[in-house]
Amino acid sequence: MLSKVNLTQELSAEAYTEMLPRLQNQLRALTRELYEQRRSLVIVIEGWETSDKGGIIQRITSELDPRGYEVFRTLPATCEERRRHYLWRFWQLLRPAEEKQVLIFDRSWYGRVLKERVEEQCTEDAWKRAYREINEFEAQLLDQGFLIAKFFTHLDREVQSERLEQRRDQADALWSLTPEDWAENAQWDAYALAAEDMLLRTSTAGAPWTVIPSNSRRLARIRVL
Repeated sequence: MLSKVNLTQELSAEAYTEMLPRLQNQLRALTRELYEQRRSLVIVIEGWETSDKGGIIQRITSELDPRGYEVFRTLPATCEERRRHYLWRFWQLLRPAEEKQVLIFDRSWYGRVLKERVEEQCTEDAWKRAYREINEFEAQLLDQGFLIAKFFTHLDREVQSERLEQRRDQADALWSLTPEDWAENAQWDAYALAAEDMLLRTSTAGAPWTVIPSNSRRLARIRVL
């Protein structure tokens, strides 16, 4: 399905400037409703490196009450976390609605069926079993009253290559460039297959995936909002 995503779409600077504050204000009003209803929203953002996940999260949060949201950047599991089931560490992060109304995951439990699958950091049986485990995990969240919004930011391989090279050539962006970024580009087909399987097997009625065209940063930010 990723090959059918229209990545040529653009959004003018004028339209972006008009739409961004309006959508941010709407989101702020909706989070107030979450607070009044004592409910929490879980936002999952997965996608390719350089697909502007950080920029999207910045636009989501910039007008929210900082007391009502938290952003989690999922890093490789620690030794303690590796001794437990891979979902354990995410359970620890889920705050009750009285504490936080919006929980944003910059990468998430889907690492089991993406990075860990492609880089053979877990067995084939483990990542195949994970589809059912993840669906059950999210079903439990829904049963507890959580809302779940999941986004996959998608771009062209060529665009990713260009952005990686731009990071390499910019001193103020070089810090964010890692060998893993180049490795993902080199294994594009394997990651694309893993992403296709993830979208197919874990998009459910209560927690559907939305694929976001991300060749245009402006368009991607507005689509997620």
